[in-house]
Amino acid sequence: MTYYINDDEREQLVEDQQQREDEQEPEEGLEQEQEIPRVDTWAAARFITLAGLATGLPFVIHYQLLSGPIVNAILIILLFVVGIRSALLVALIPSLMALAGGLLPLPLAPAVPFIMISNVLFVLVIDYCYKRMKDPQQGYWTGVIVGAGAKFIFLFISVNLIVRIAANQALAPKVAQMMSWPQFATALAGGVIAWAVLRWLKRI
Repeated sequence: MTYYINDDEREQLVEDQQQREDEQEPEEGLEQEQEIPRVDTWAAARFITLAGLATGLPFVIHYQLLSGPIVNAILIILLFVVGIRSALLVALIPSLMALAGGLLPLPLAPAVPFIMISNVLFVLVIDYCYKRMKDPQQGYWTGVIVGAGAKFIFLFISVNLIVRIAANQALAPKVAQMMSWPQFATALAGGVIAWAVLRWLKRI
């Protein structure tokens, strides 16, 4: 048997359907609002604090064997506490601040990009070794030692080459000393400091 509906019934059905759709829209809006990611304020606070230390340290401490380990430790702590992106971002800052703060001689300004790359290389090597090795402690220390060596070799070759080409020859001995064993030593010392902090924070 076939049923037919008149125009009034058809209009009523259309109105009922429209009302149901209107009632569903607020619920969908609420679902969309819930999908908005929340900012991790604690992680942001840690990033700002550590980035601020790395930025301001070269203006306060002009002694490489003291500022170097602290900056390297900050980079490692950022890597494990906040993440690799934050660590890589902050890795670009200290060399600029060292130049502005007077720790790095002005004629060495062309070497700043290479110092940035060396810091990035240091962070990447630690991250790679830690993630690839089954033993966390072995991965950490292998990354610190290999990363410190990679940073030292890269800086020693690149910066000394730049000094010979573009900088004042009178600075060559001083630069050779700054970019040689102190880079390796301060990176290792930074690894020791970071290890103590990360163990205290129970991140390793």
